Amino acid sequence: MSDAPTTTRKDWASDQEVRWCPGCGDYSILAAVQLLLPELGVRPENTVFLSGIGCAARFPYYMNTYGLHSIHGRAPAIATGLAMARPDLDVWVVTGDGDGLSIGGNHLIHALRRNVNITILLFNNQIYGLTKGQFSPTSEIGKVTKSTPFGSLDAPFNPLSVAIGAEATFVARTHDMDRKHMMETFRRAHEHRGAAFVEVYQNCNVFNDGAFGAITAKDKRSEMLIDLRHGEPIRFGPEGERGVVLDAQGHARVVDVADVGADALLVHDEQRAEPSLAFALSRLSRGPFEPTPIGVFRAVERPEYGASVSAQLAAAQDQHGPGDLAELLRSGATWEV
Repeated sequence: MSDAPTTTRKDWASDQEVRWCPGCGDYSILAAVQLLLPELGVRPENTVFLSGIGCAARFPYYMNTYGLHSIHGRAPAIATGLAMARPDLDVWVVTGDGDGLSIGGNHLIHALRRNVNITILLFNNQIYGLTKGQFSPTSEIGKVTKSTPFGSLDAPFNPLSVAIGAEATFVARTHDMDRKHMMETFRRAHEHRGAAFVEVYQNCNVFNDGAFGAITAKDKRSEMLIDLRHGEPIRFGPEGERGVVLDAQGHARVVDVADVGADALLVHDEQRAEPSLAFALSRLSRGPFEPTPIGVFRAVERPEYGASVSAQLAAAQDQHGPGDLAELLRSGATWEV
């Protein structure tokens, strides 16, 4: 908003002591959000952070905004109601891989498919942290935890594939070791009109330490992180020597540029209406131990749900006149149509 006062990180931080485990990746995500918000030209009193249950769900306590710590998995449903009732507010949802993809999975996919105007940050550490180290919906097969002493048998969710399958209009991935990348990704998500979904690789240094170290460690990033840039060929490596192509079956795969030539590389198109390209890129890596894309996978336009509902109500009122809630409440148990 152009008339918003100038703010600093201090204006967005609450007076609550931040209480995550020392070294938790949540600290860096919190810092990225608090540093970004002053740059967006928005007001704390027009901003809301909603969460469910889990370590990530403590986020609203540390923001000097309106906020709600809801019950397990229900934040997207509550955010849907708020975004529709108050379209003037910036509504953020902070969730985790357990909260958002287990008990909250149904609410998450419906908020995405409806294209509700909310920004969802899903912190993925591939473990249940708050309840002390059980396997989560994103834990890898064979994961030994307190609840799977012989190894998990569950095939994990790929959060980006779930979001793209639900026809989310904005889908992105970032990680907690790169503040600049987080801030730019969150900025893009906030600017998007409709449902924006961002997966954040986040280290749980107590129960799943180093889960993403093979790709996010400083000495690994150039050869393991594939930074997606709209309109540019997808290539990576210290000298750009590796790239991504689509094979004859439409699957994305990593190649040596010298073997195929630069002209064969896939050019990233985040604005492609049909989601198959974004989905293929979301499946490029089998896990955070292979070259993995980060950045914006999909950013397309579709009517925003709250605006569509408001337009429908306005059209009904124009046709039938204003309703009378008091008369409805006093009416009998039956009526004629």
